[in-house]
Amino acid sequence: MKKIIPISALDALQSQTTNAPLPSVLNQPTGVLQDSRSRLLHDLRISVTDRCNFRCPYCMPKEIFTSDYNYLGQKELLSFEEITRLSQIFIAHGVKKIRLTGGEPLLRKGIENLVRMLSPLQTLEQTPIDLTLTTNGSLLKKKVQALKDSGLKRITVSLDGIDDVSFRKMNDVDFAVRDVLDSIEAAVQVGFESVKVNMVVKKGVNDHEILPMIKHFRNTGVIVRFIEYMDVGNTNGWQMNEVLPSRQVIEKIQNQYPLIPIDPDYPGEVAQRWKMSDGSGEIGVISSVTETFCHTCTRARISMEGKLFLCLFANQGYDLKALLRSNANDLAISNAIAQIWRSRNDRYSELRTEIQQGKIYHPKVEMSYIGG
Repeated sequence: MKKIIPISALDALQSQTTNAPLPSVLNQPTGVLQDSRSRLLHDLRISVTDRCNFRCPYCMPKEIFTSDYNYLGQKELLSFEEITRLSQIFIAHGVKKIRLTGGEPLLRKGIENLVRMLSPLQTLEQTPIDLTLTTNGSLLKKKVQALKDSGLKRITVSLDGIDDVSFRKMNDVDFAVRDVLDSIEAAVQVGFESVKVNMVVKKGVNDHEILPMIKHFRNTGVIVRFIEYMDVGNTNGWQMNEVLPSRQVIEKIQNQYPLIPIDPDYPGEVAQRWKMSDGSGEIGVISSVTETFCHTCTRARISMEGKLFLCLFANQGYDLKALLRSNANDLAISNAIAQIWRSRNDRYSELRTEIQQGKIYHPKVEMSYIGG
């Protein structure tokens, strides 16, 4: 018999609710917000669009996401002012890092204006918020100077192959890898503090690109991270035998480029970091399937239409836009967020085996809807 994974959050803010009752007693945020498993709120990922110009099979397979797909209209999206307001409320709860995602965030008109609004924000310790953005790189070269001038310090580019055959197989729209490589070089040249490349590794499809990827980015200052192929969403036909474990990725790299492990940048960082012993670069692996990190997860996610999700694999969102547009004050919204996070007990990756075996029923939101 299948069982339902309990979703811990404030029932009054379920995704279908538009008239959410507010808590009767409002408390000021303390800057330290823990969930039911003592996990702090530290990272906020904000999706700014559900549209993308790539059709990567693991995220937005073109058989599903056609030109007739029901994408959201402009009025349904959070405005830049609403995103900034929510960001300030989350910072009051201890958030120190904000990542803008999509879909493809550079498709959102005026995205540099949002960066300009968010970049001056400071943490409770009066340090600049760690603001970053993830992109597929297709439009980055045109936008890179404007993003830098608006205050963006760090950027991550998704790149799943270093040669055209592999890259086109992964993006599925016949987009040339050279254009993305030019964008990455432009990001380095304009002086971003950090430029990272994320490669989703799918066994038997692009795993032969691991060493060429490292070879290309050695001595450039670009950090390359290899991500295990995940069962995100409901449309990518994920199979465990298509996952190349991170430990095998490291073994493959070690045989050619000796590595030295290095400490994470902050508690709860999902990437395991390594530097090359000859000083030519840094790599990371994200073992999102074979070595779960649910117990240290510090991430909240906001969809482009203002729904709060507590996990990449969540099946329920909580409608913050309804509060934003119902004249609720910041303290009321802050208290609603606190109640949701405090009751959070999401741990999908720890339950993956039971879910895949059909012992637990757990439909998931699509990754393109809330960002990776």
